[in-house]
Amino acid sequence: MVIVFLLAGLAALAALVGLHWYVWRRLVRDTTAGPGLARRAGTVVFVALPVMMIAALAAERGGAPFWLQRTLAWPGFLWLALFIYLGLALIAGEAVRPLLRRFLERRGPDRALVPPLQLRKTESVPAGAPESPEAAKGATGTPEGQDTPDTPGSSPRLLAAPSRRLFVSRVVAGSAAAVAAGTVGYGTYGVLRGPRVKRVTVPLAKLPRGAHGFRIAVVSDIHLGPVLGRGFAQKVVDTINSTQPDLIAVVGDLVDGSVKDLGPAAAPLAQLRARHGAFFVTGNHEYFSGAQQWVEEVRRIGLRPLENARVELPAFDLAGVNDIAGESEGQGPDFTKALGDRDTSRASVLLAHQPVQIHDAVEHGVDLQLSGHTHGGQLWPGNFVADLANPTLAGLERYGDTQLYVSRGAGAWGPPTRVGAPSDITVVELASRQA
Repeated sequence: MVIVFLLAGLAALAALVGLHWYVWRRLVRDTTAGPGLARRAGTVVFVALPVMMIAALAAERGGAPFWLQRTLAWPGFLWLALFIYLGLALIAGEAVRPLLRRFLERRGPDRALVPPLQLRKTESVPAGAPESPEAAKGATGTPEGQDTPDTPGSSPRLLAAPSRRLFVSRVVAGSAAAVAAGTVGYGTYGVLRGPRVKRVTVPLAKLPRGAHGFRIAVVSDIHLGPVLGRGFAQKVVDTINSTQPDLIAVVGDLVDGSVKDLGPAAAPLAQLRARHGAFFVTGNHEYFSGAQQWVEEVRRIGLRPLENARVELPAFDLAGVNDIAGESEGQGPDFTKALGDRDTSRASVLLAHQPVQIHDAVEHGVDLQLSGHTHGGQLWPGNFVADLANPTLAGLERYGDTQLYVSRGAGAWGPPTRVGAPSDITVVELASRQA
């Protein structure tokens, strides 16, 4: 088993190095005329940023000093997002490259690519004088793509033009860089501005008429950590409170770090306000950083943890189970403990971080499960992978008599960036079919 993991790790490392080499080649080597400052600087960037990316991931999971995590997180995680879209844009550019070269071939020789501002004169020459053979080559044997200095008495000449191949490489690379930077910039802005409110109505057959319109604010995957801190938590709290919910459900992955490092960042959650209170269940990331400590911390600031437990509200039963990741610590989900002895004539709502827990929910007659975990894929085309790994990627679906609602989450893991999967806080309004 160790050998299998080792081989998988080596394969992943080889793939990462190969992809970085490809992006470096297209962005740096192919866009520079030869060895020089620009190529050296680009190479340094393509070594330093991947190292910071790996170091940021290792520092977070390894529990490194928090100041070091914060130092590495922004450049390292943003590079991860930027690298993804640089690679995708450059791969798409491979289809454009031959078309652009063919178009330029029809325009004439390479020197036609030189803008008029690149013409230089060393001394006047009668109009209509023929161009010297040296000028036609780009200046007395000077390699194509390099500038040549003016010398007294020399004949007028064009600055040496970049070759057609070099010109095409620069156009494709520049376009790819602009697309990638714009995509990541907009996706990062979307996260940092805070989640938007989404509303969905869920009819429950067993819900009493008097509970029609009961509102549950569902928030998942806030991911407080070295990037998203106290200010982000305050935005989430303010957004939830603005919806004036009857109940608040925090369904896991609240943090990426220890209580010692992130306790102050989570403090604004004490301001959450709802008529029936705020409830919390663990996600897989809580088990990376001390789940039991976080259970005690959220209880201290006013949230009610549901550790394989149930509370009977006037209109329905609210239950919560631990995340699957807790199984390694003997704290996994226990559906029998949470739901086994309840009155099945009452409506039930289950808080469970991962959508895959829906199958156990169906077996225990749950009416509605509220989950997160998927981030909606977070970074397109990651949604296709996440969709394969989860029964529901995002939104509301029915499994037999049980309905499952999956939130895309309020924050982001790793890069503070979302593309094609906007963050949300969902207000689930329960509807009685008896109304």
